This record gives sequence, structure tokens and C-alpha cells, in this order.
Amino acid sequence: MSNLDHAVWWHVYPLGACGAPLHPDGPDPAPRLRLLENWLDYVIELGCSGLLLGPIFSSASHGYDTLDHFRIDPRLGEDADFDRLIEQCRRRGLSVILDGVFNHVSVGHPLVEDAVRHGAGLVKLADGPHGRRPVGWEGHDDLAELDHANPAVADFVVSVMLHWLARGASGWRLDVAYAVPTQFWAGVIDRVREQYSQAIFLGEVIHGDYPAIVAESHFDTVTQYELWKATWSSISDRNLWELAWALERHDQFAARFVPQTFVGNHDVDRIASLVGDDGAALAAVVLSTLPGVPSIYYGDEQGFRGTKGSGWGADDPLRPALPDTPSQLAGEGWWLYRLHQELIGLRRRNAWLAHGSVDVIDKTNTSIDYTVSGDGHQIAVRLLLDPRAEASIRVDGEPAWQWPR
Repeated sequence: MSNLDHAVWWHVYPLGACGAPLHPDGPDPAPRLRLLENWLDYVIELGCSGLLLGPIFSSASHGYDTLDHFRIDPRLGEDADFDRLIEQCRRRGLSVILDGVFNHVSVGHPLVEDAVRHGAGLVKLADGPHGRRPVGWEGHDDLAELDHANPAVADFVVSVMLHWLARGASGWRLDVAYAVPTQFWAGVIDRVREQYSQAIFLGEVIHGDYPAIVAESHFDTVTQYELWKATWSSISDRNLWELAWALERHDQFAARFVPQTFVGNHDVDRIASLVGDDGAALAAVVLSTLPGVPSIYYGDEQGFRGTKGSGWGADDPLRPALPDTPSQLAGEGWWLYRLHQELIGLRRRNAWLAHGSVDVIDKTNTSIDYTVSGDGHQIAVRLLLDPRAEASIRVDGEPAWQWPR
């Protein structure tokens, strides 16, 4: 078995979850990262094996505009607070995956000033009316693209990765991985694995040939956005044929690598906002019973709501502050938490699911039956949308779980 077979991550966006000001005039330093320590037992009881952390490094605003890859964001604390979190996670057997933004940096990053001053450097430059200027990423003038053709950029990324792996991280989520040449990733990852052979590398890939990207980049996994889209929209539109098609595609992907599966993250509308509480329960069944390595976006297990807005701060509703402790959560969402507990427990008892094969047995607009098989075992899943949301799971032919009770 690989180091992903038992993995179920709780995905959390620290700047939001810890209540940091997202667009500060100043750094507003505080040891906010310590708040996550209060949630680690909650994560363990949910059934997760690790934290998938959003950005925690010094940044200009939302975390994906990095200013210093070697410094904890002052709004979250300092190195000692990171070390405390790692130690508390280690005591509980939780791994920690960090968010690495290596496609671009903030225009305020020292690398940008250095490249402009010398006319070349680690940041891409282009000729402009007032001399050579940094190349903005996808039209964002506040973000400057790194020059991945420059070997010094690979050296820089390797040094960042090794620094935080040495401090206790277990791997990296690679932001905007799809925009970086696959050969760049392969070279960097191979060098890092010379020292940390068990490090995990998750690439953010929205579309494209997932298996080819994994093979060429040497990733362990990539984000399975096709399945995410089909899960919520098939429930919302009462069209489970879409999910059936995505499951067939997912089976093809899973035969080549272990996909990273999710029904929510820091960039997309909350699942409960899209399909309601009952729909969120069905989405959790899909997530928990398919091949791959699943992540639960913080609060989805409680039915949090949130939809993207527009303009500056459009993603803020997706990234709310958590209360100081889980006991302060409103009571309405605990039934969904317990449902996630049951499903994650079933998955953890059947770790072979990570590498299983999927077969769609039957489908209509409002019902679907599929099986996942592997290692001499089989799980059979039935979902029903009408006249009410229902789900049932059989393991090796025996009833194992159903909802509602």
C-alpha cells in the first residue's frame, strides 16, 4: 500500500479559518495559527488522517500572493507557532500538507525587484513602455510569473520544499500546477525525493489529460475537478447520467494514478449551498466510496454555506472564520458531521478503495447504482434523488450503511 491509501484530508484555509484580516494595511501579527490546535481532536474524531493546509507563508493579502516563502505569515504567527502545530499533529498521527505557490509571486516579492533592477532574474520580464517589467499572471498585475525556464527557479523551489519538509511537513499541494511546465515539476520533485522519498505531491489541475500530467510531472495525484463538477451538478440538475459518465472517466483515471477527490475547496461554492443538506449527504457518499484520496473542506462536514461573490474579496464567503473551539459550532450541522464520521470510518476500514475499479450498474435521471471492486472485495452503492434523497451501501454483499435510517 502507498502513503495515500489511508489518507483522508481535512482541507482548511488558515487565513480565513483563523480569522486573519485578509486584506490588511499592515501585517497585524498574532499567533492565530494556534487556533487550529483546538480543532485537531475534532479532525481525528471525524476520521481524517491529515491536514491539507491553505497558504501559510508571508503574503500581500490572500496567501496566494507570496512575499516570503521561508516565513510564516505574520497574521498567523511565526516559526514557533508552525512548530507547535506540527508537534500537535504528530502526537495525533496527523500529517500536514502545505500549499506551495510556485507559479507566481506577489509583485512585492524581493525576487521581482531584483529581476527588474538587473534586467533578468527568477521572474519573467517583458518589454514595456518604461522598460522591462514583470509578466502578470492571467492578467493579474499584482502577481508576477516565475521564469520556469531559468534553472535558478528550480533551485529556489527545491530549497523552499526541503526547508519545510525538514520542519515536519509531509508534502506539498502545488498551486496552479497546470500553468507550470511538466518537466519543471519532474525535475524539482525528483530532487526533493532524493532526500524525502515519502513526500506527497498534489498538483492543482483543473482540466486536461490527468494521467499524462501525473506521469510527466511525477506528481502522486492531481485534483479531480471533472468528478467534483459532475457530483454537485448531477444532484442539482436531477441528472445522474452526468455522474455516471464521470464515474466511467474516473475509473480510467484511477487505473493510472490515485486521484485527489473532493466536493468542496477554497475556490468553489459550498456543496450545501449548491445542493442543500440532503444533497451534501449524497455527495459525501460519492466522495467516501470512490477510488482516490478524498479531502473534506472545513465546514462542509457541518453544512456550512457560502458562494463566490464578485470583485475584491469574491472568495471570502468560502473561507469563513472558525469559532475558537468545535463546541461553539451551531447544533444544526452535527448530524452531517456524524454522517461523515460513519462514511469515513467505512472507507478507512476498506482502504483498498483507494485503488478500486468502478462499474456503473444502472442509472436513471434520479437514481444510480455503481460498484467499486478491488483486492477481492466489493462495495455496492445506490443513490436515489426522488421522491426523497436516499443512499445505501453494501460491502461484499452484506448491508453496511444506509441513510436516512
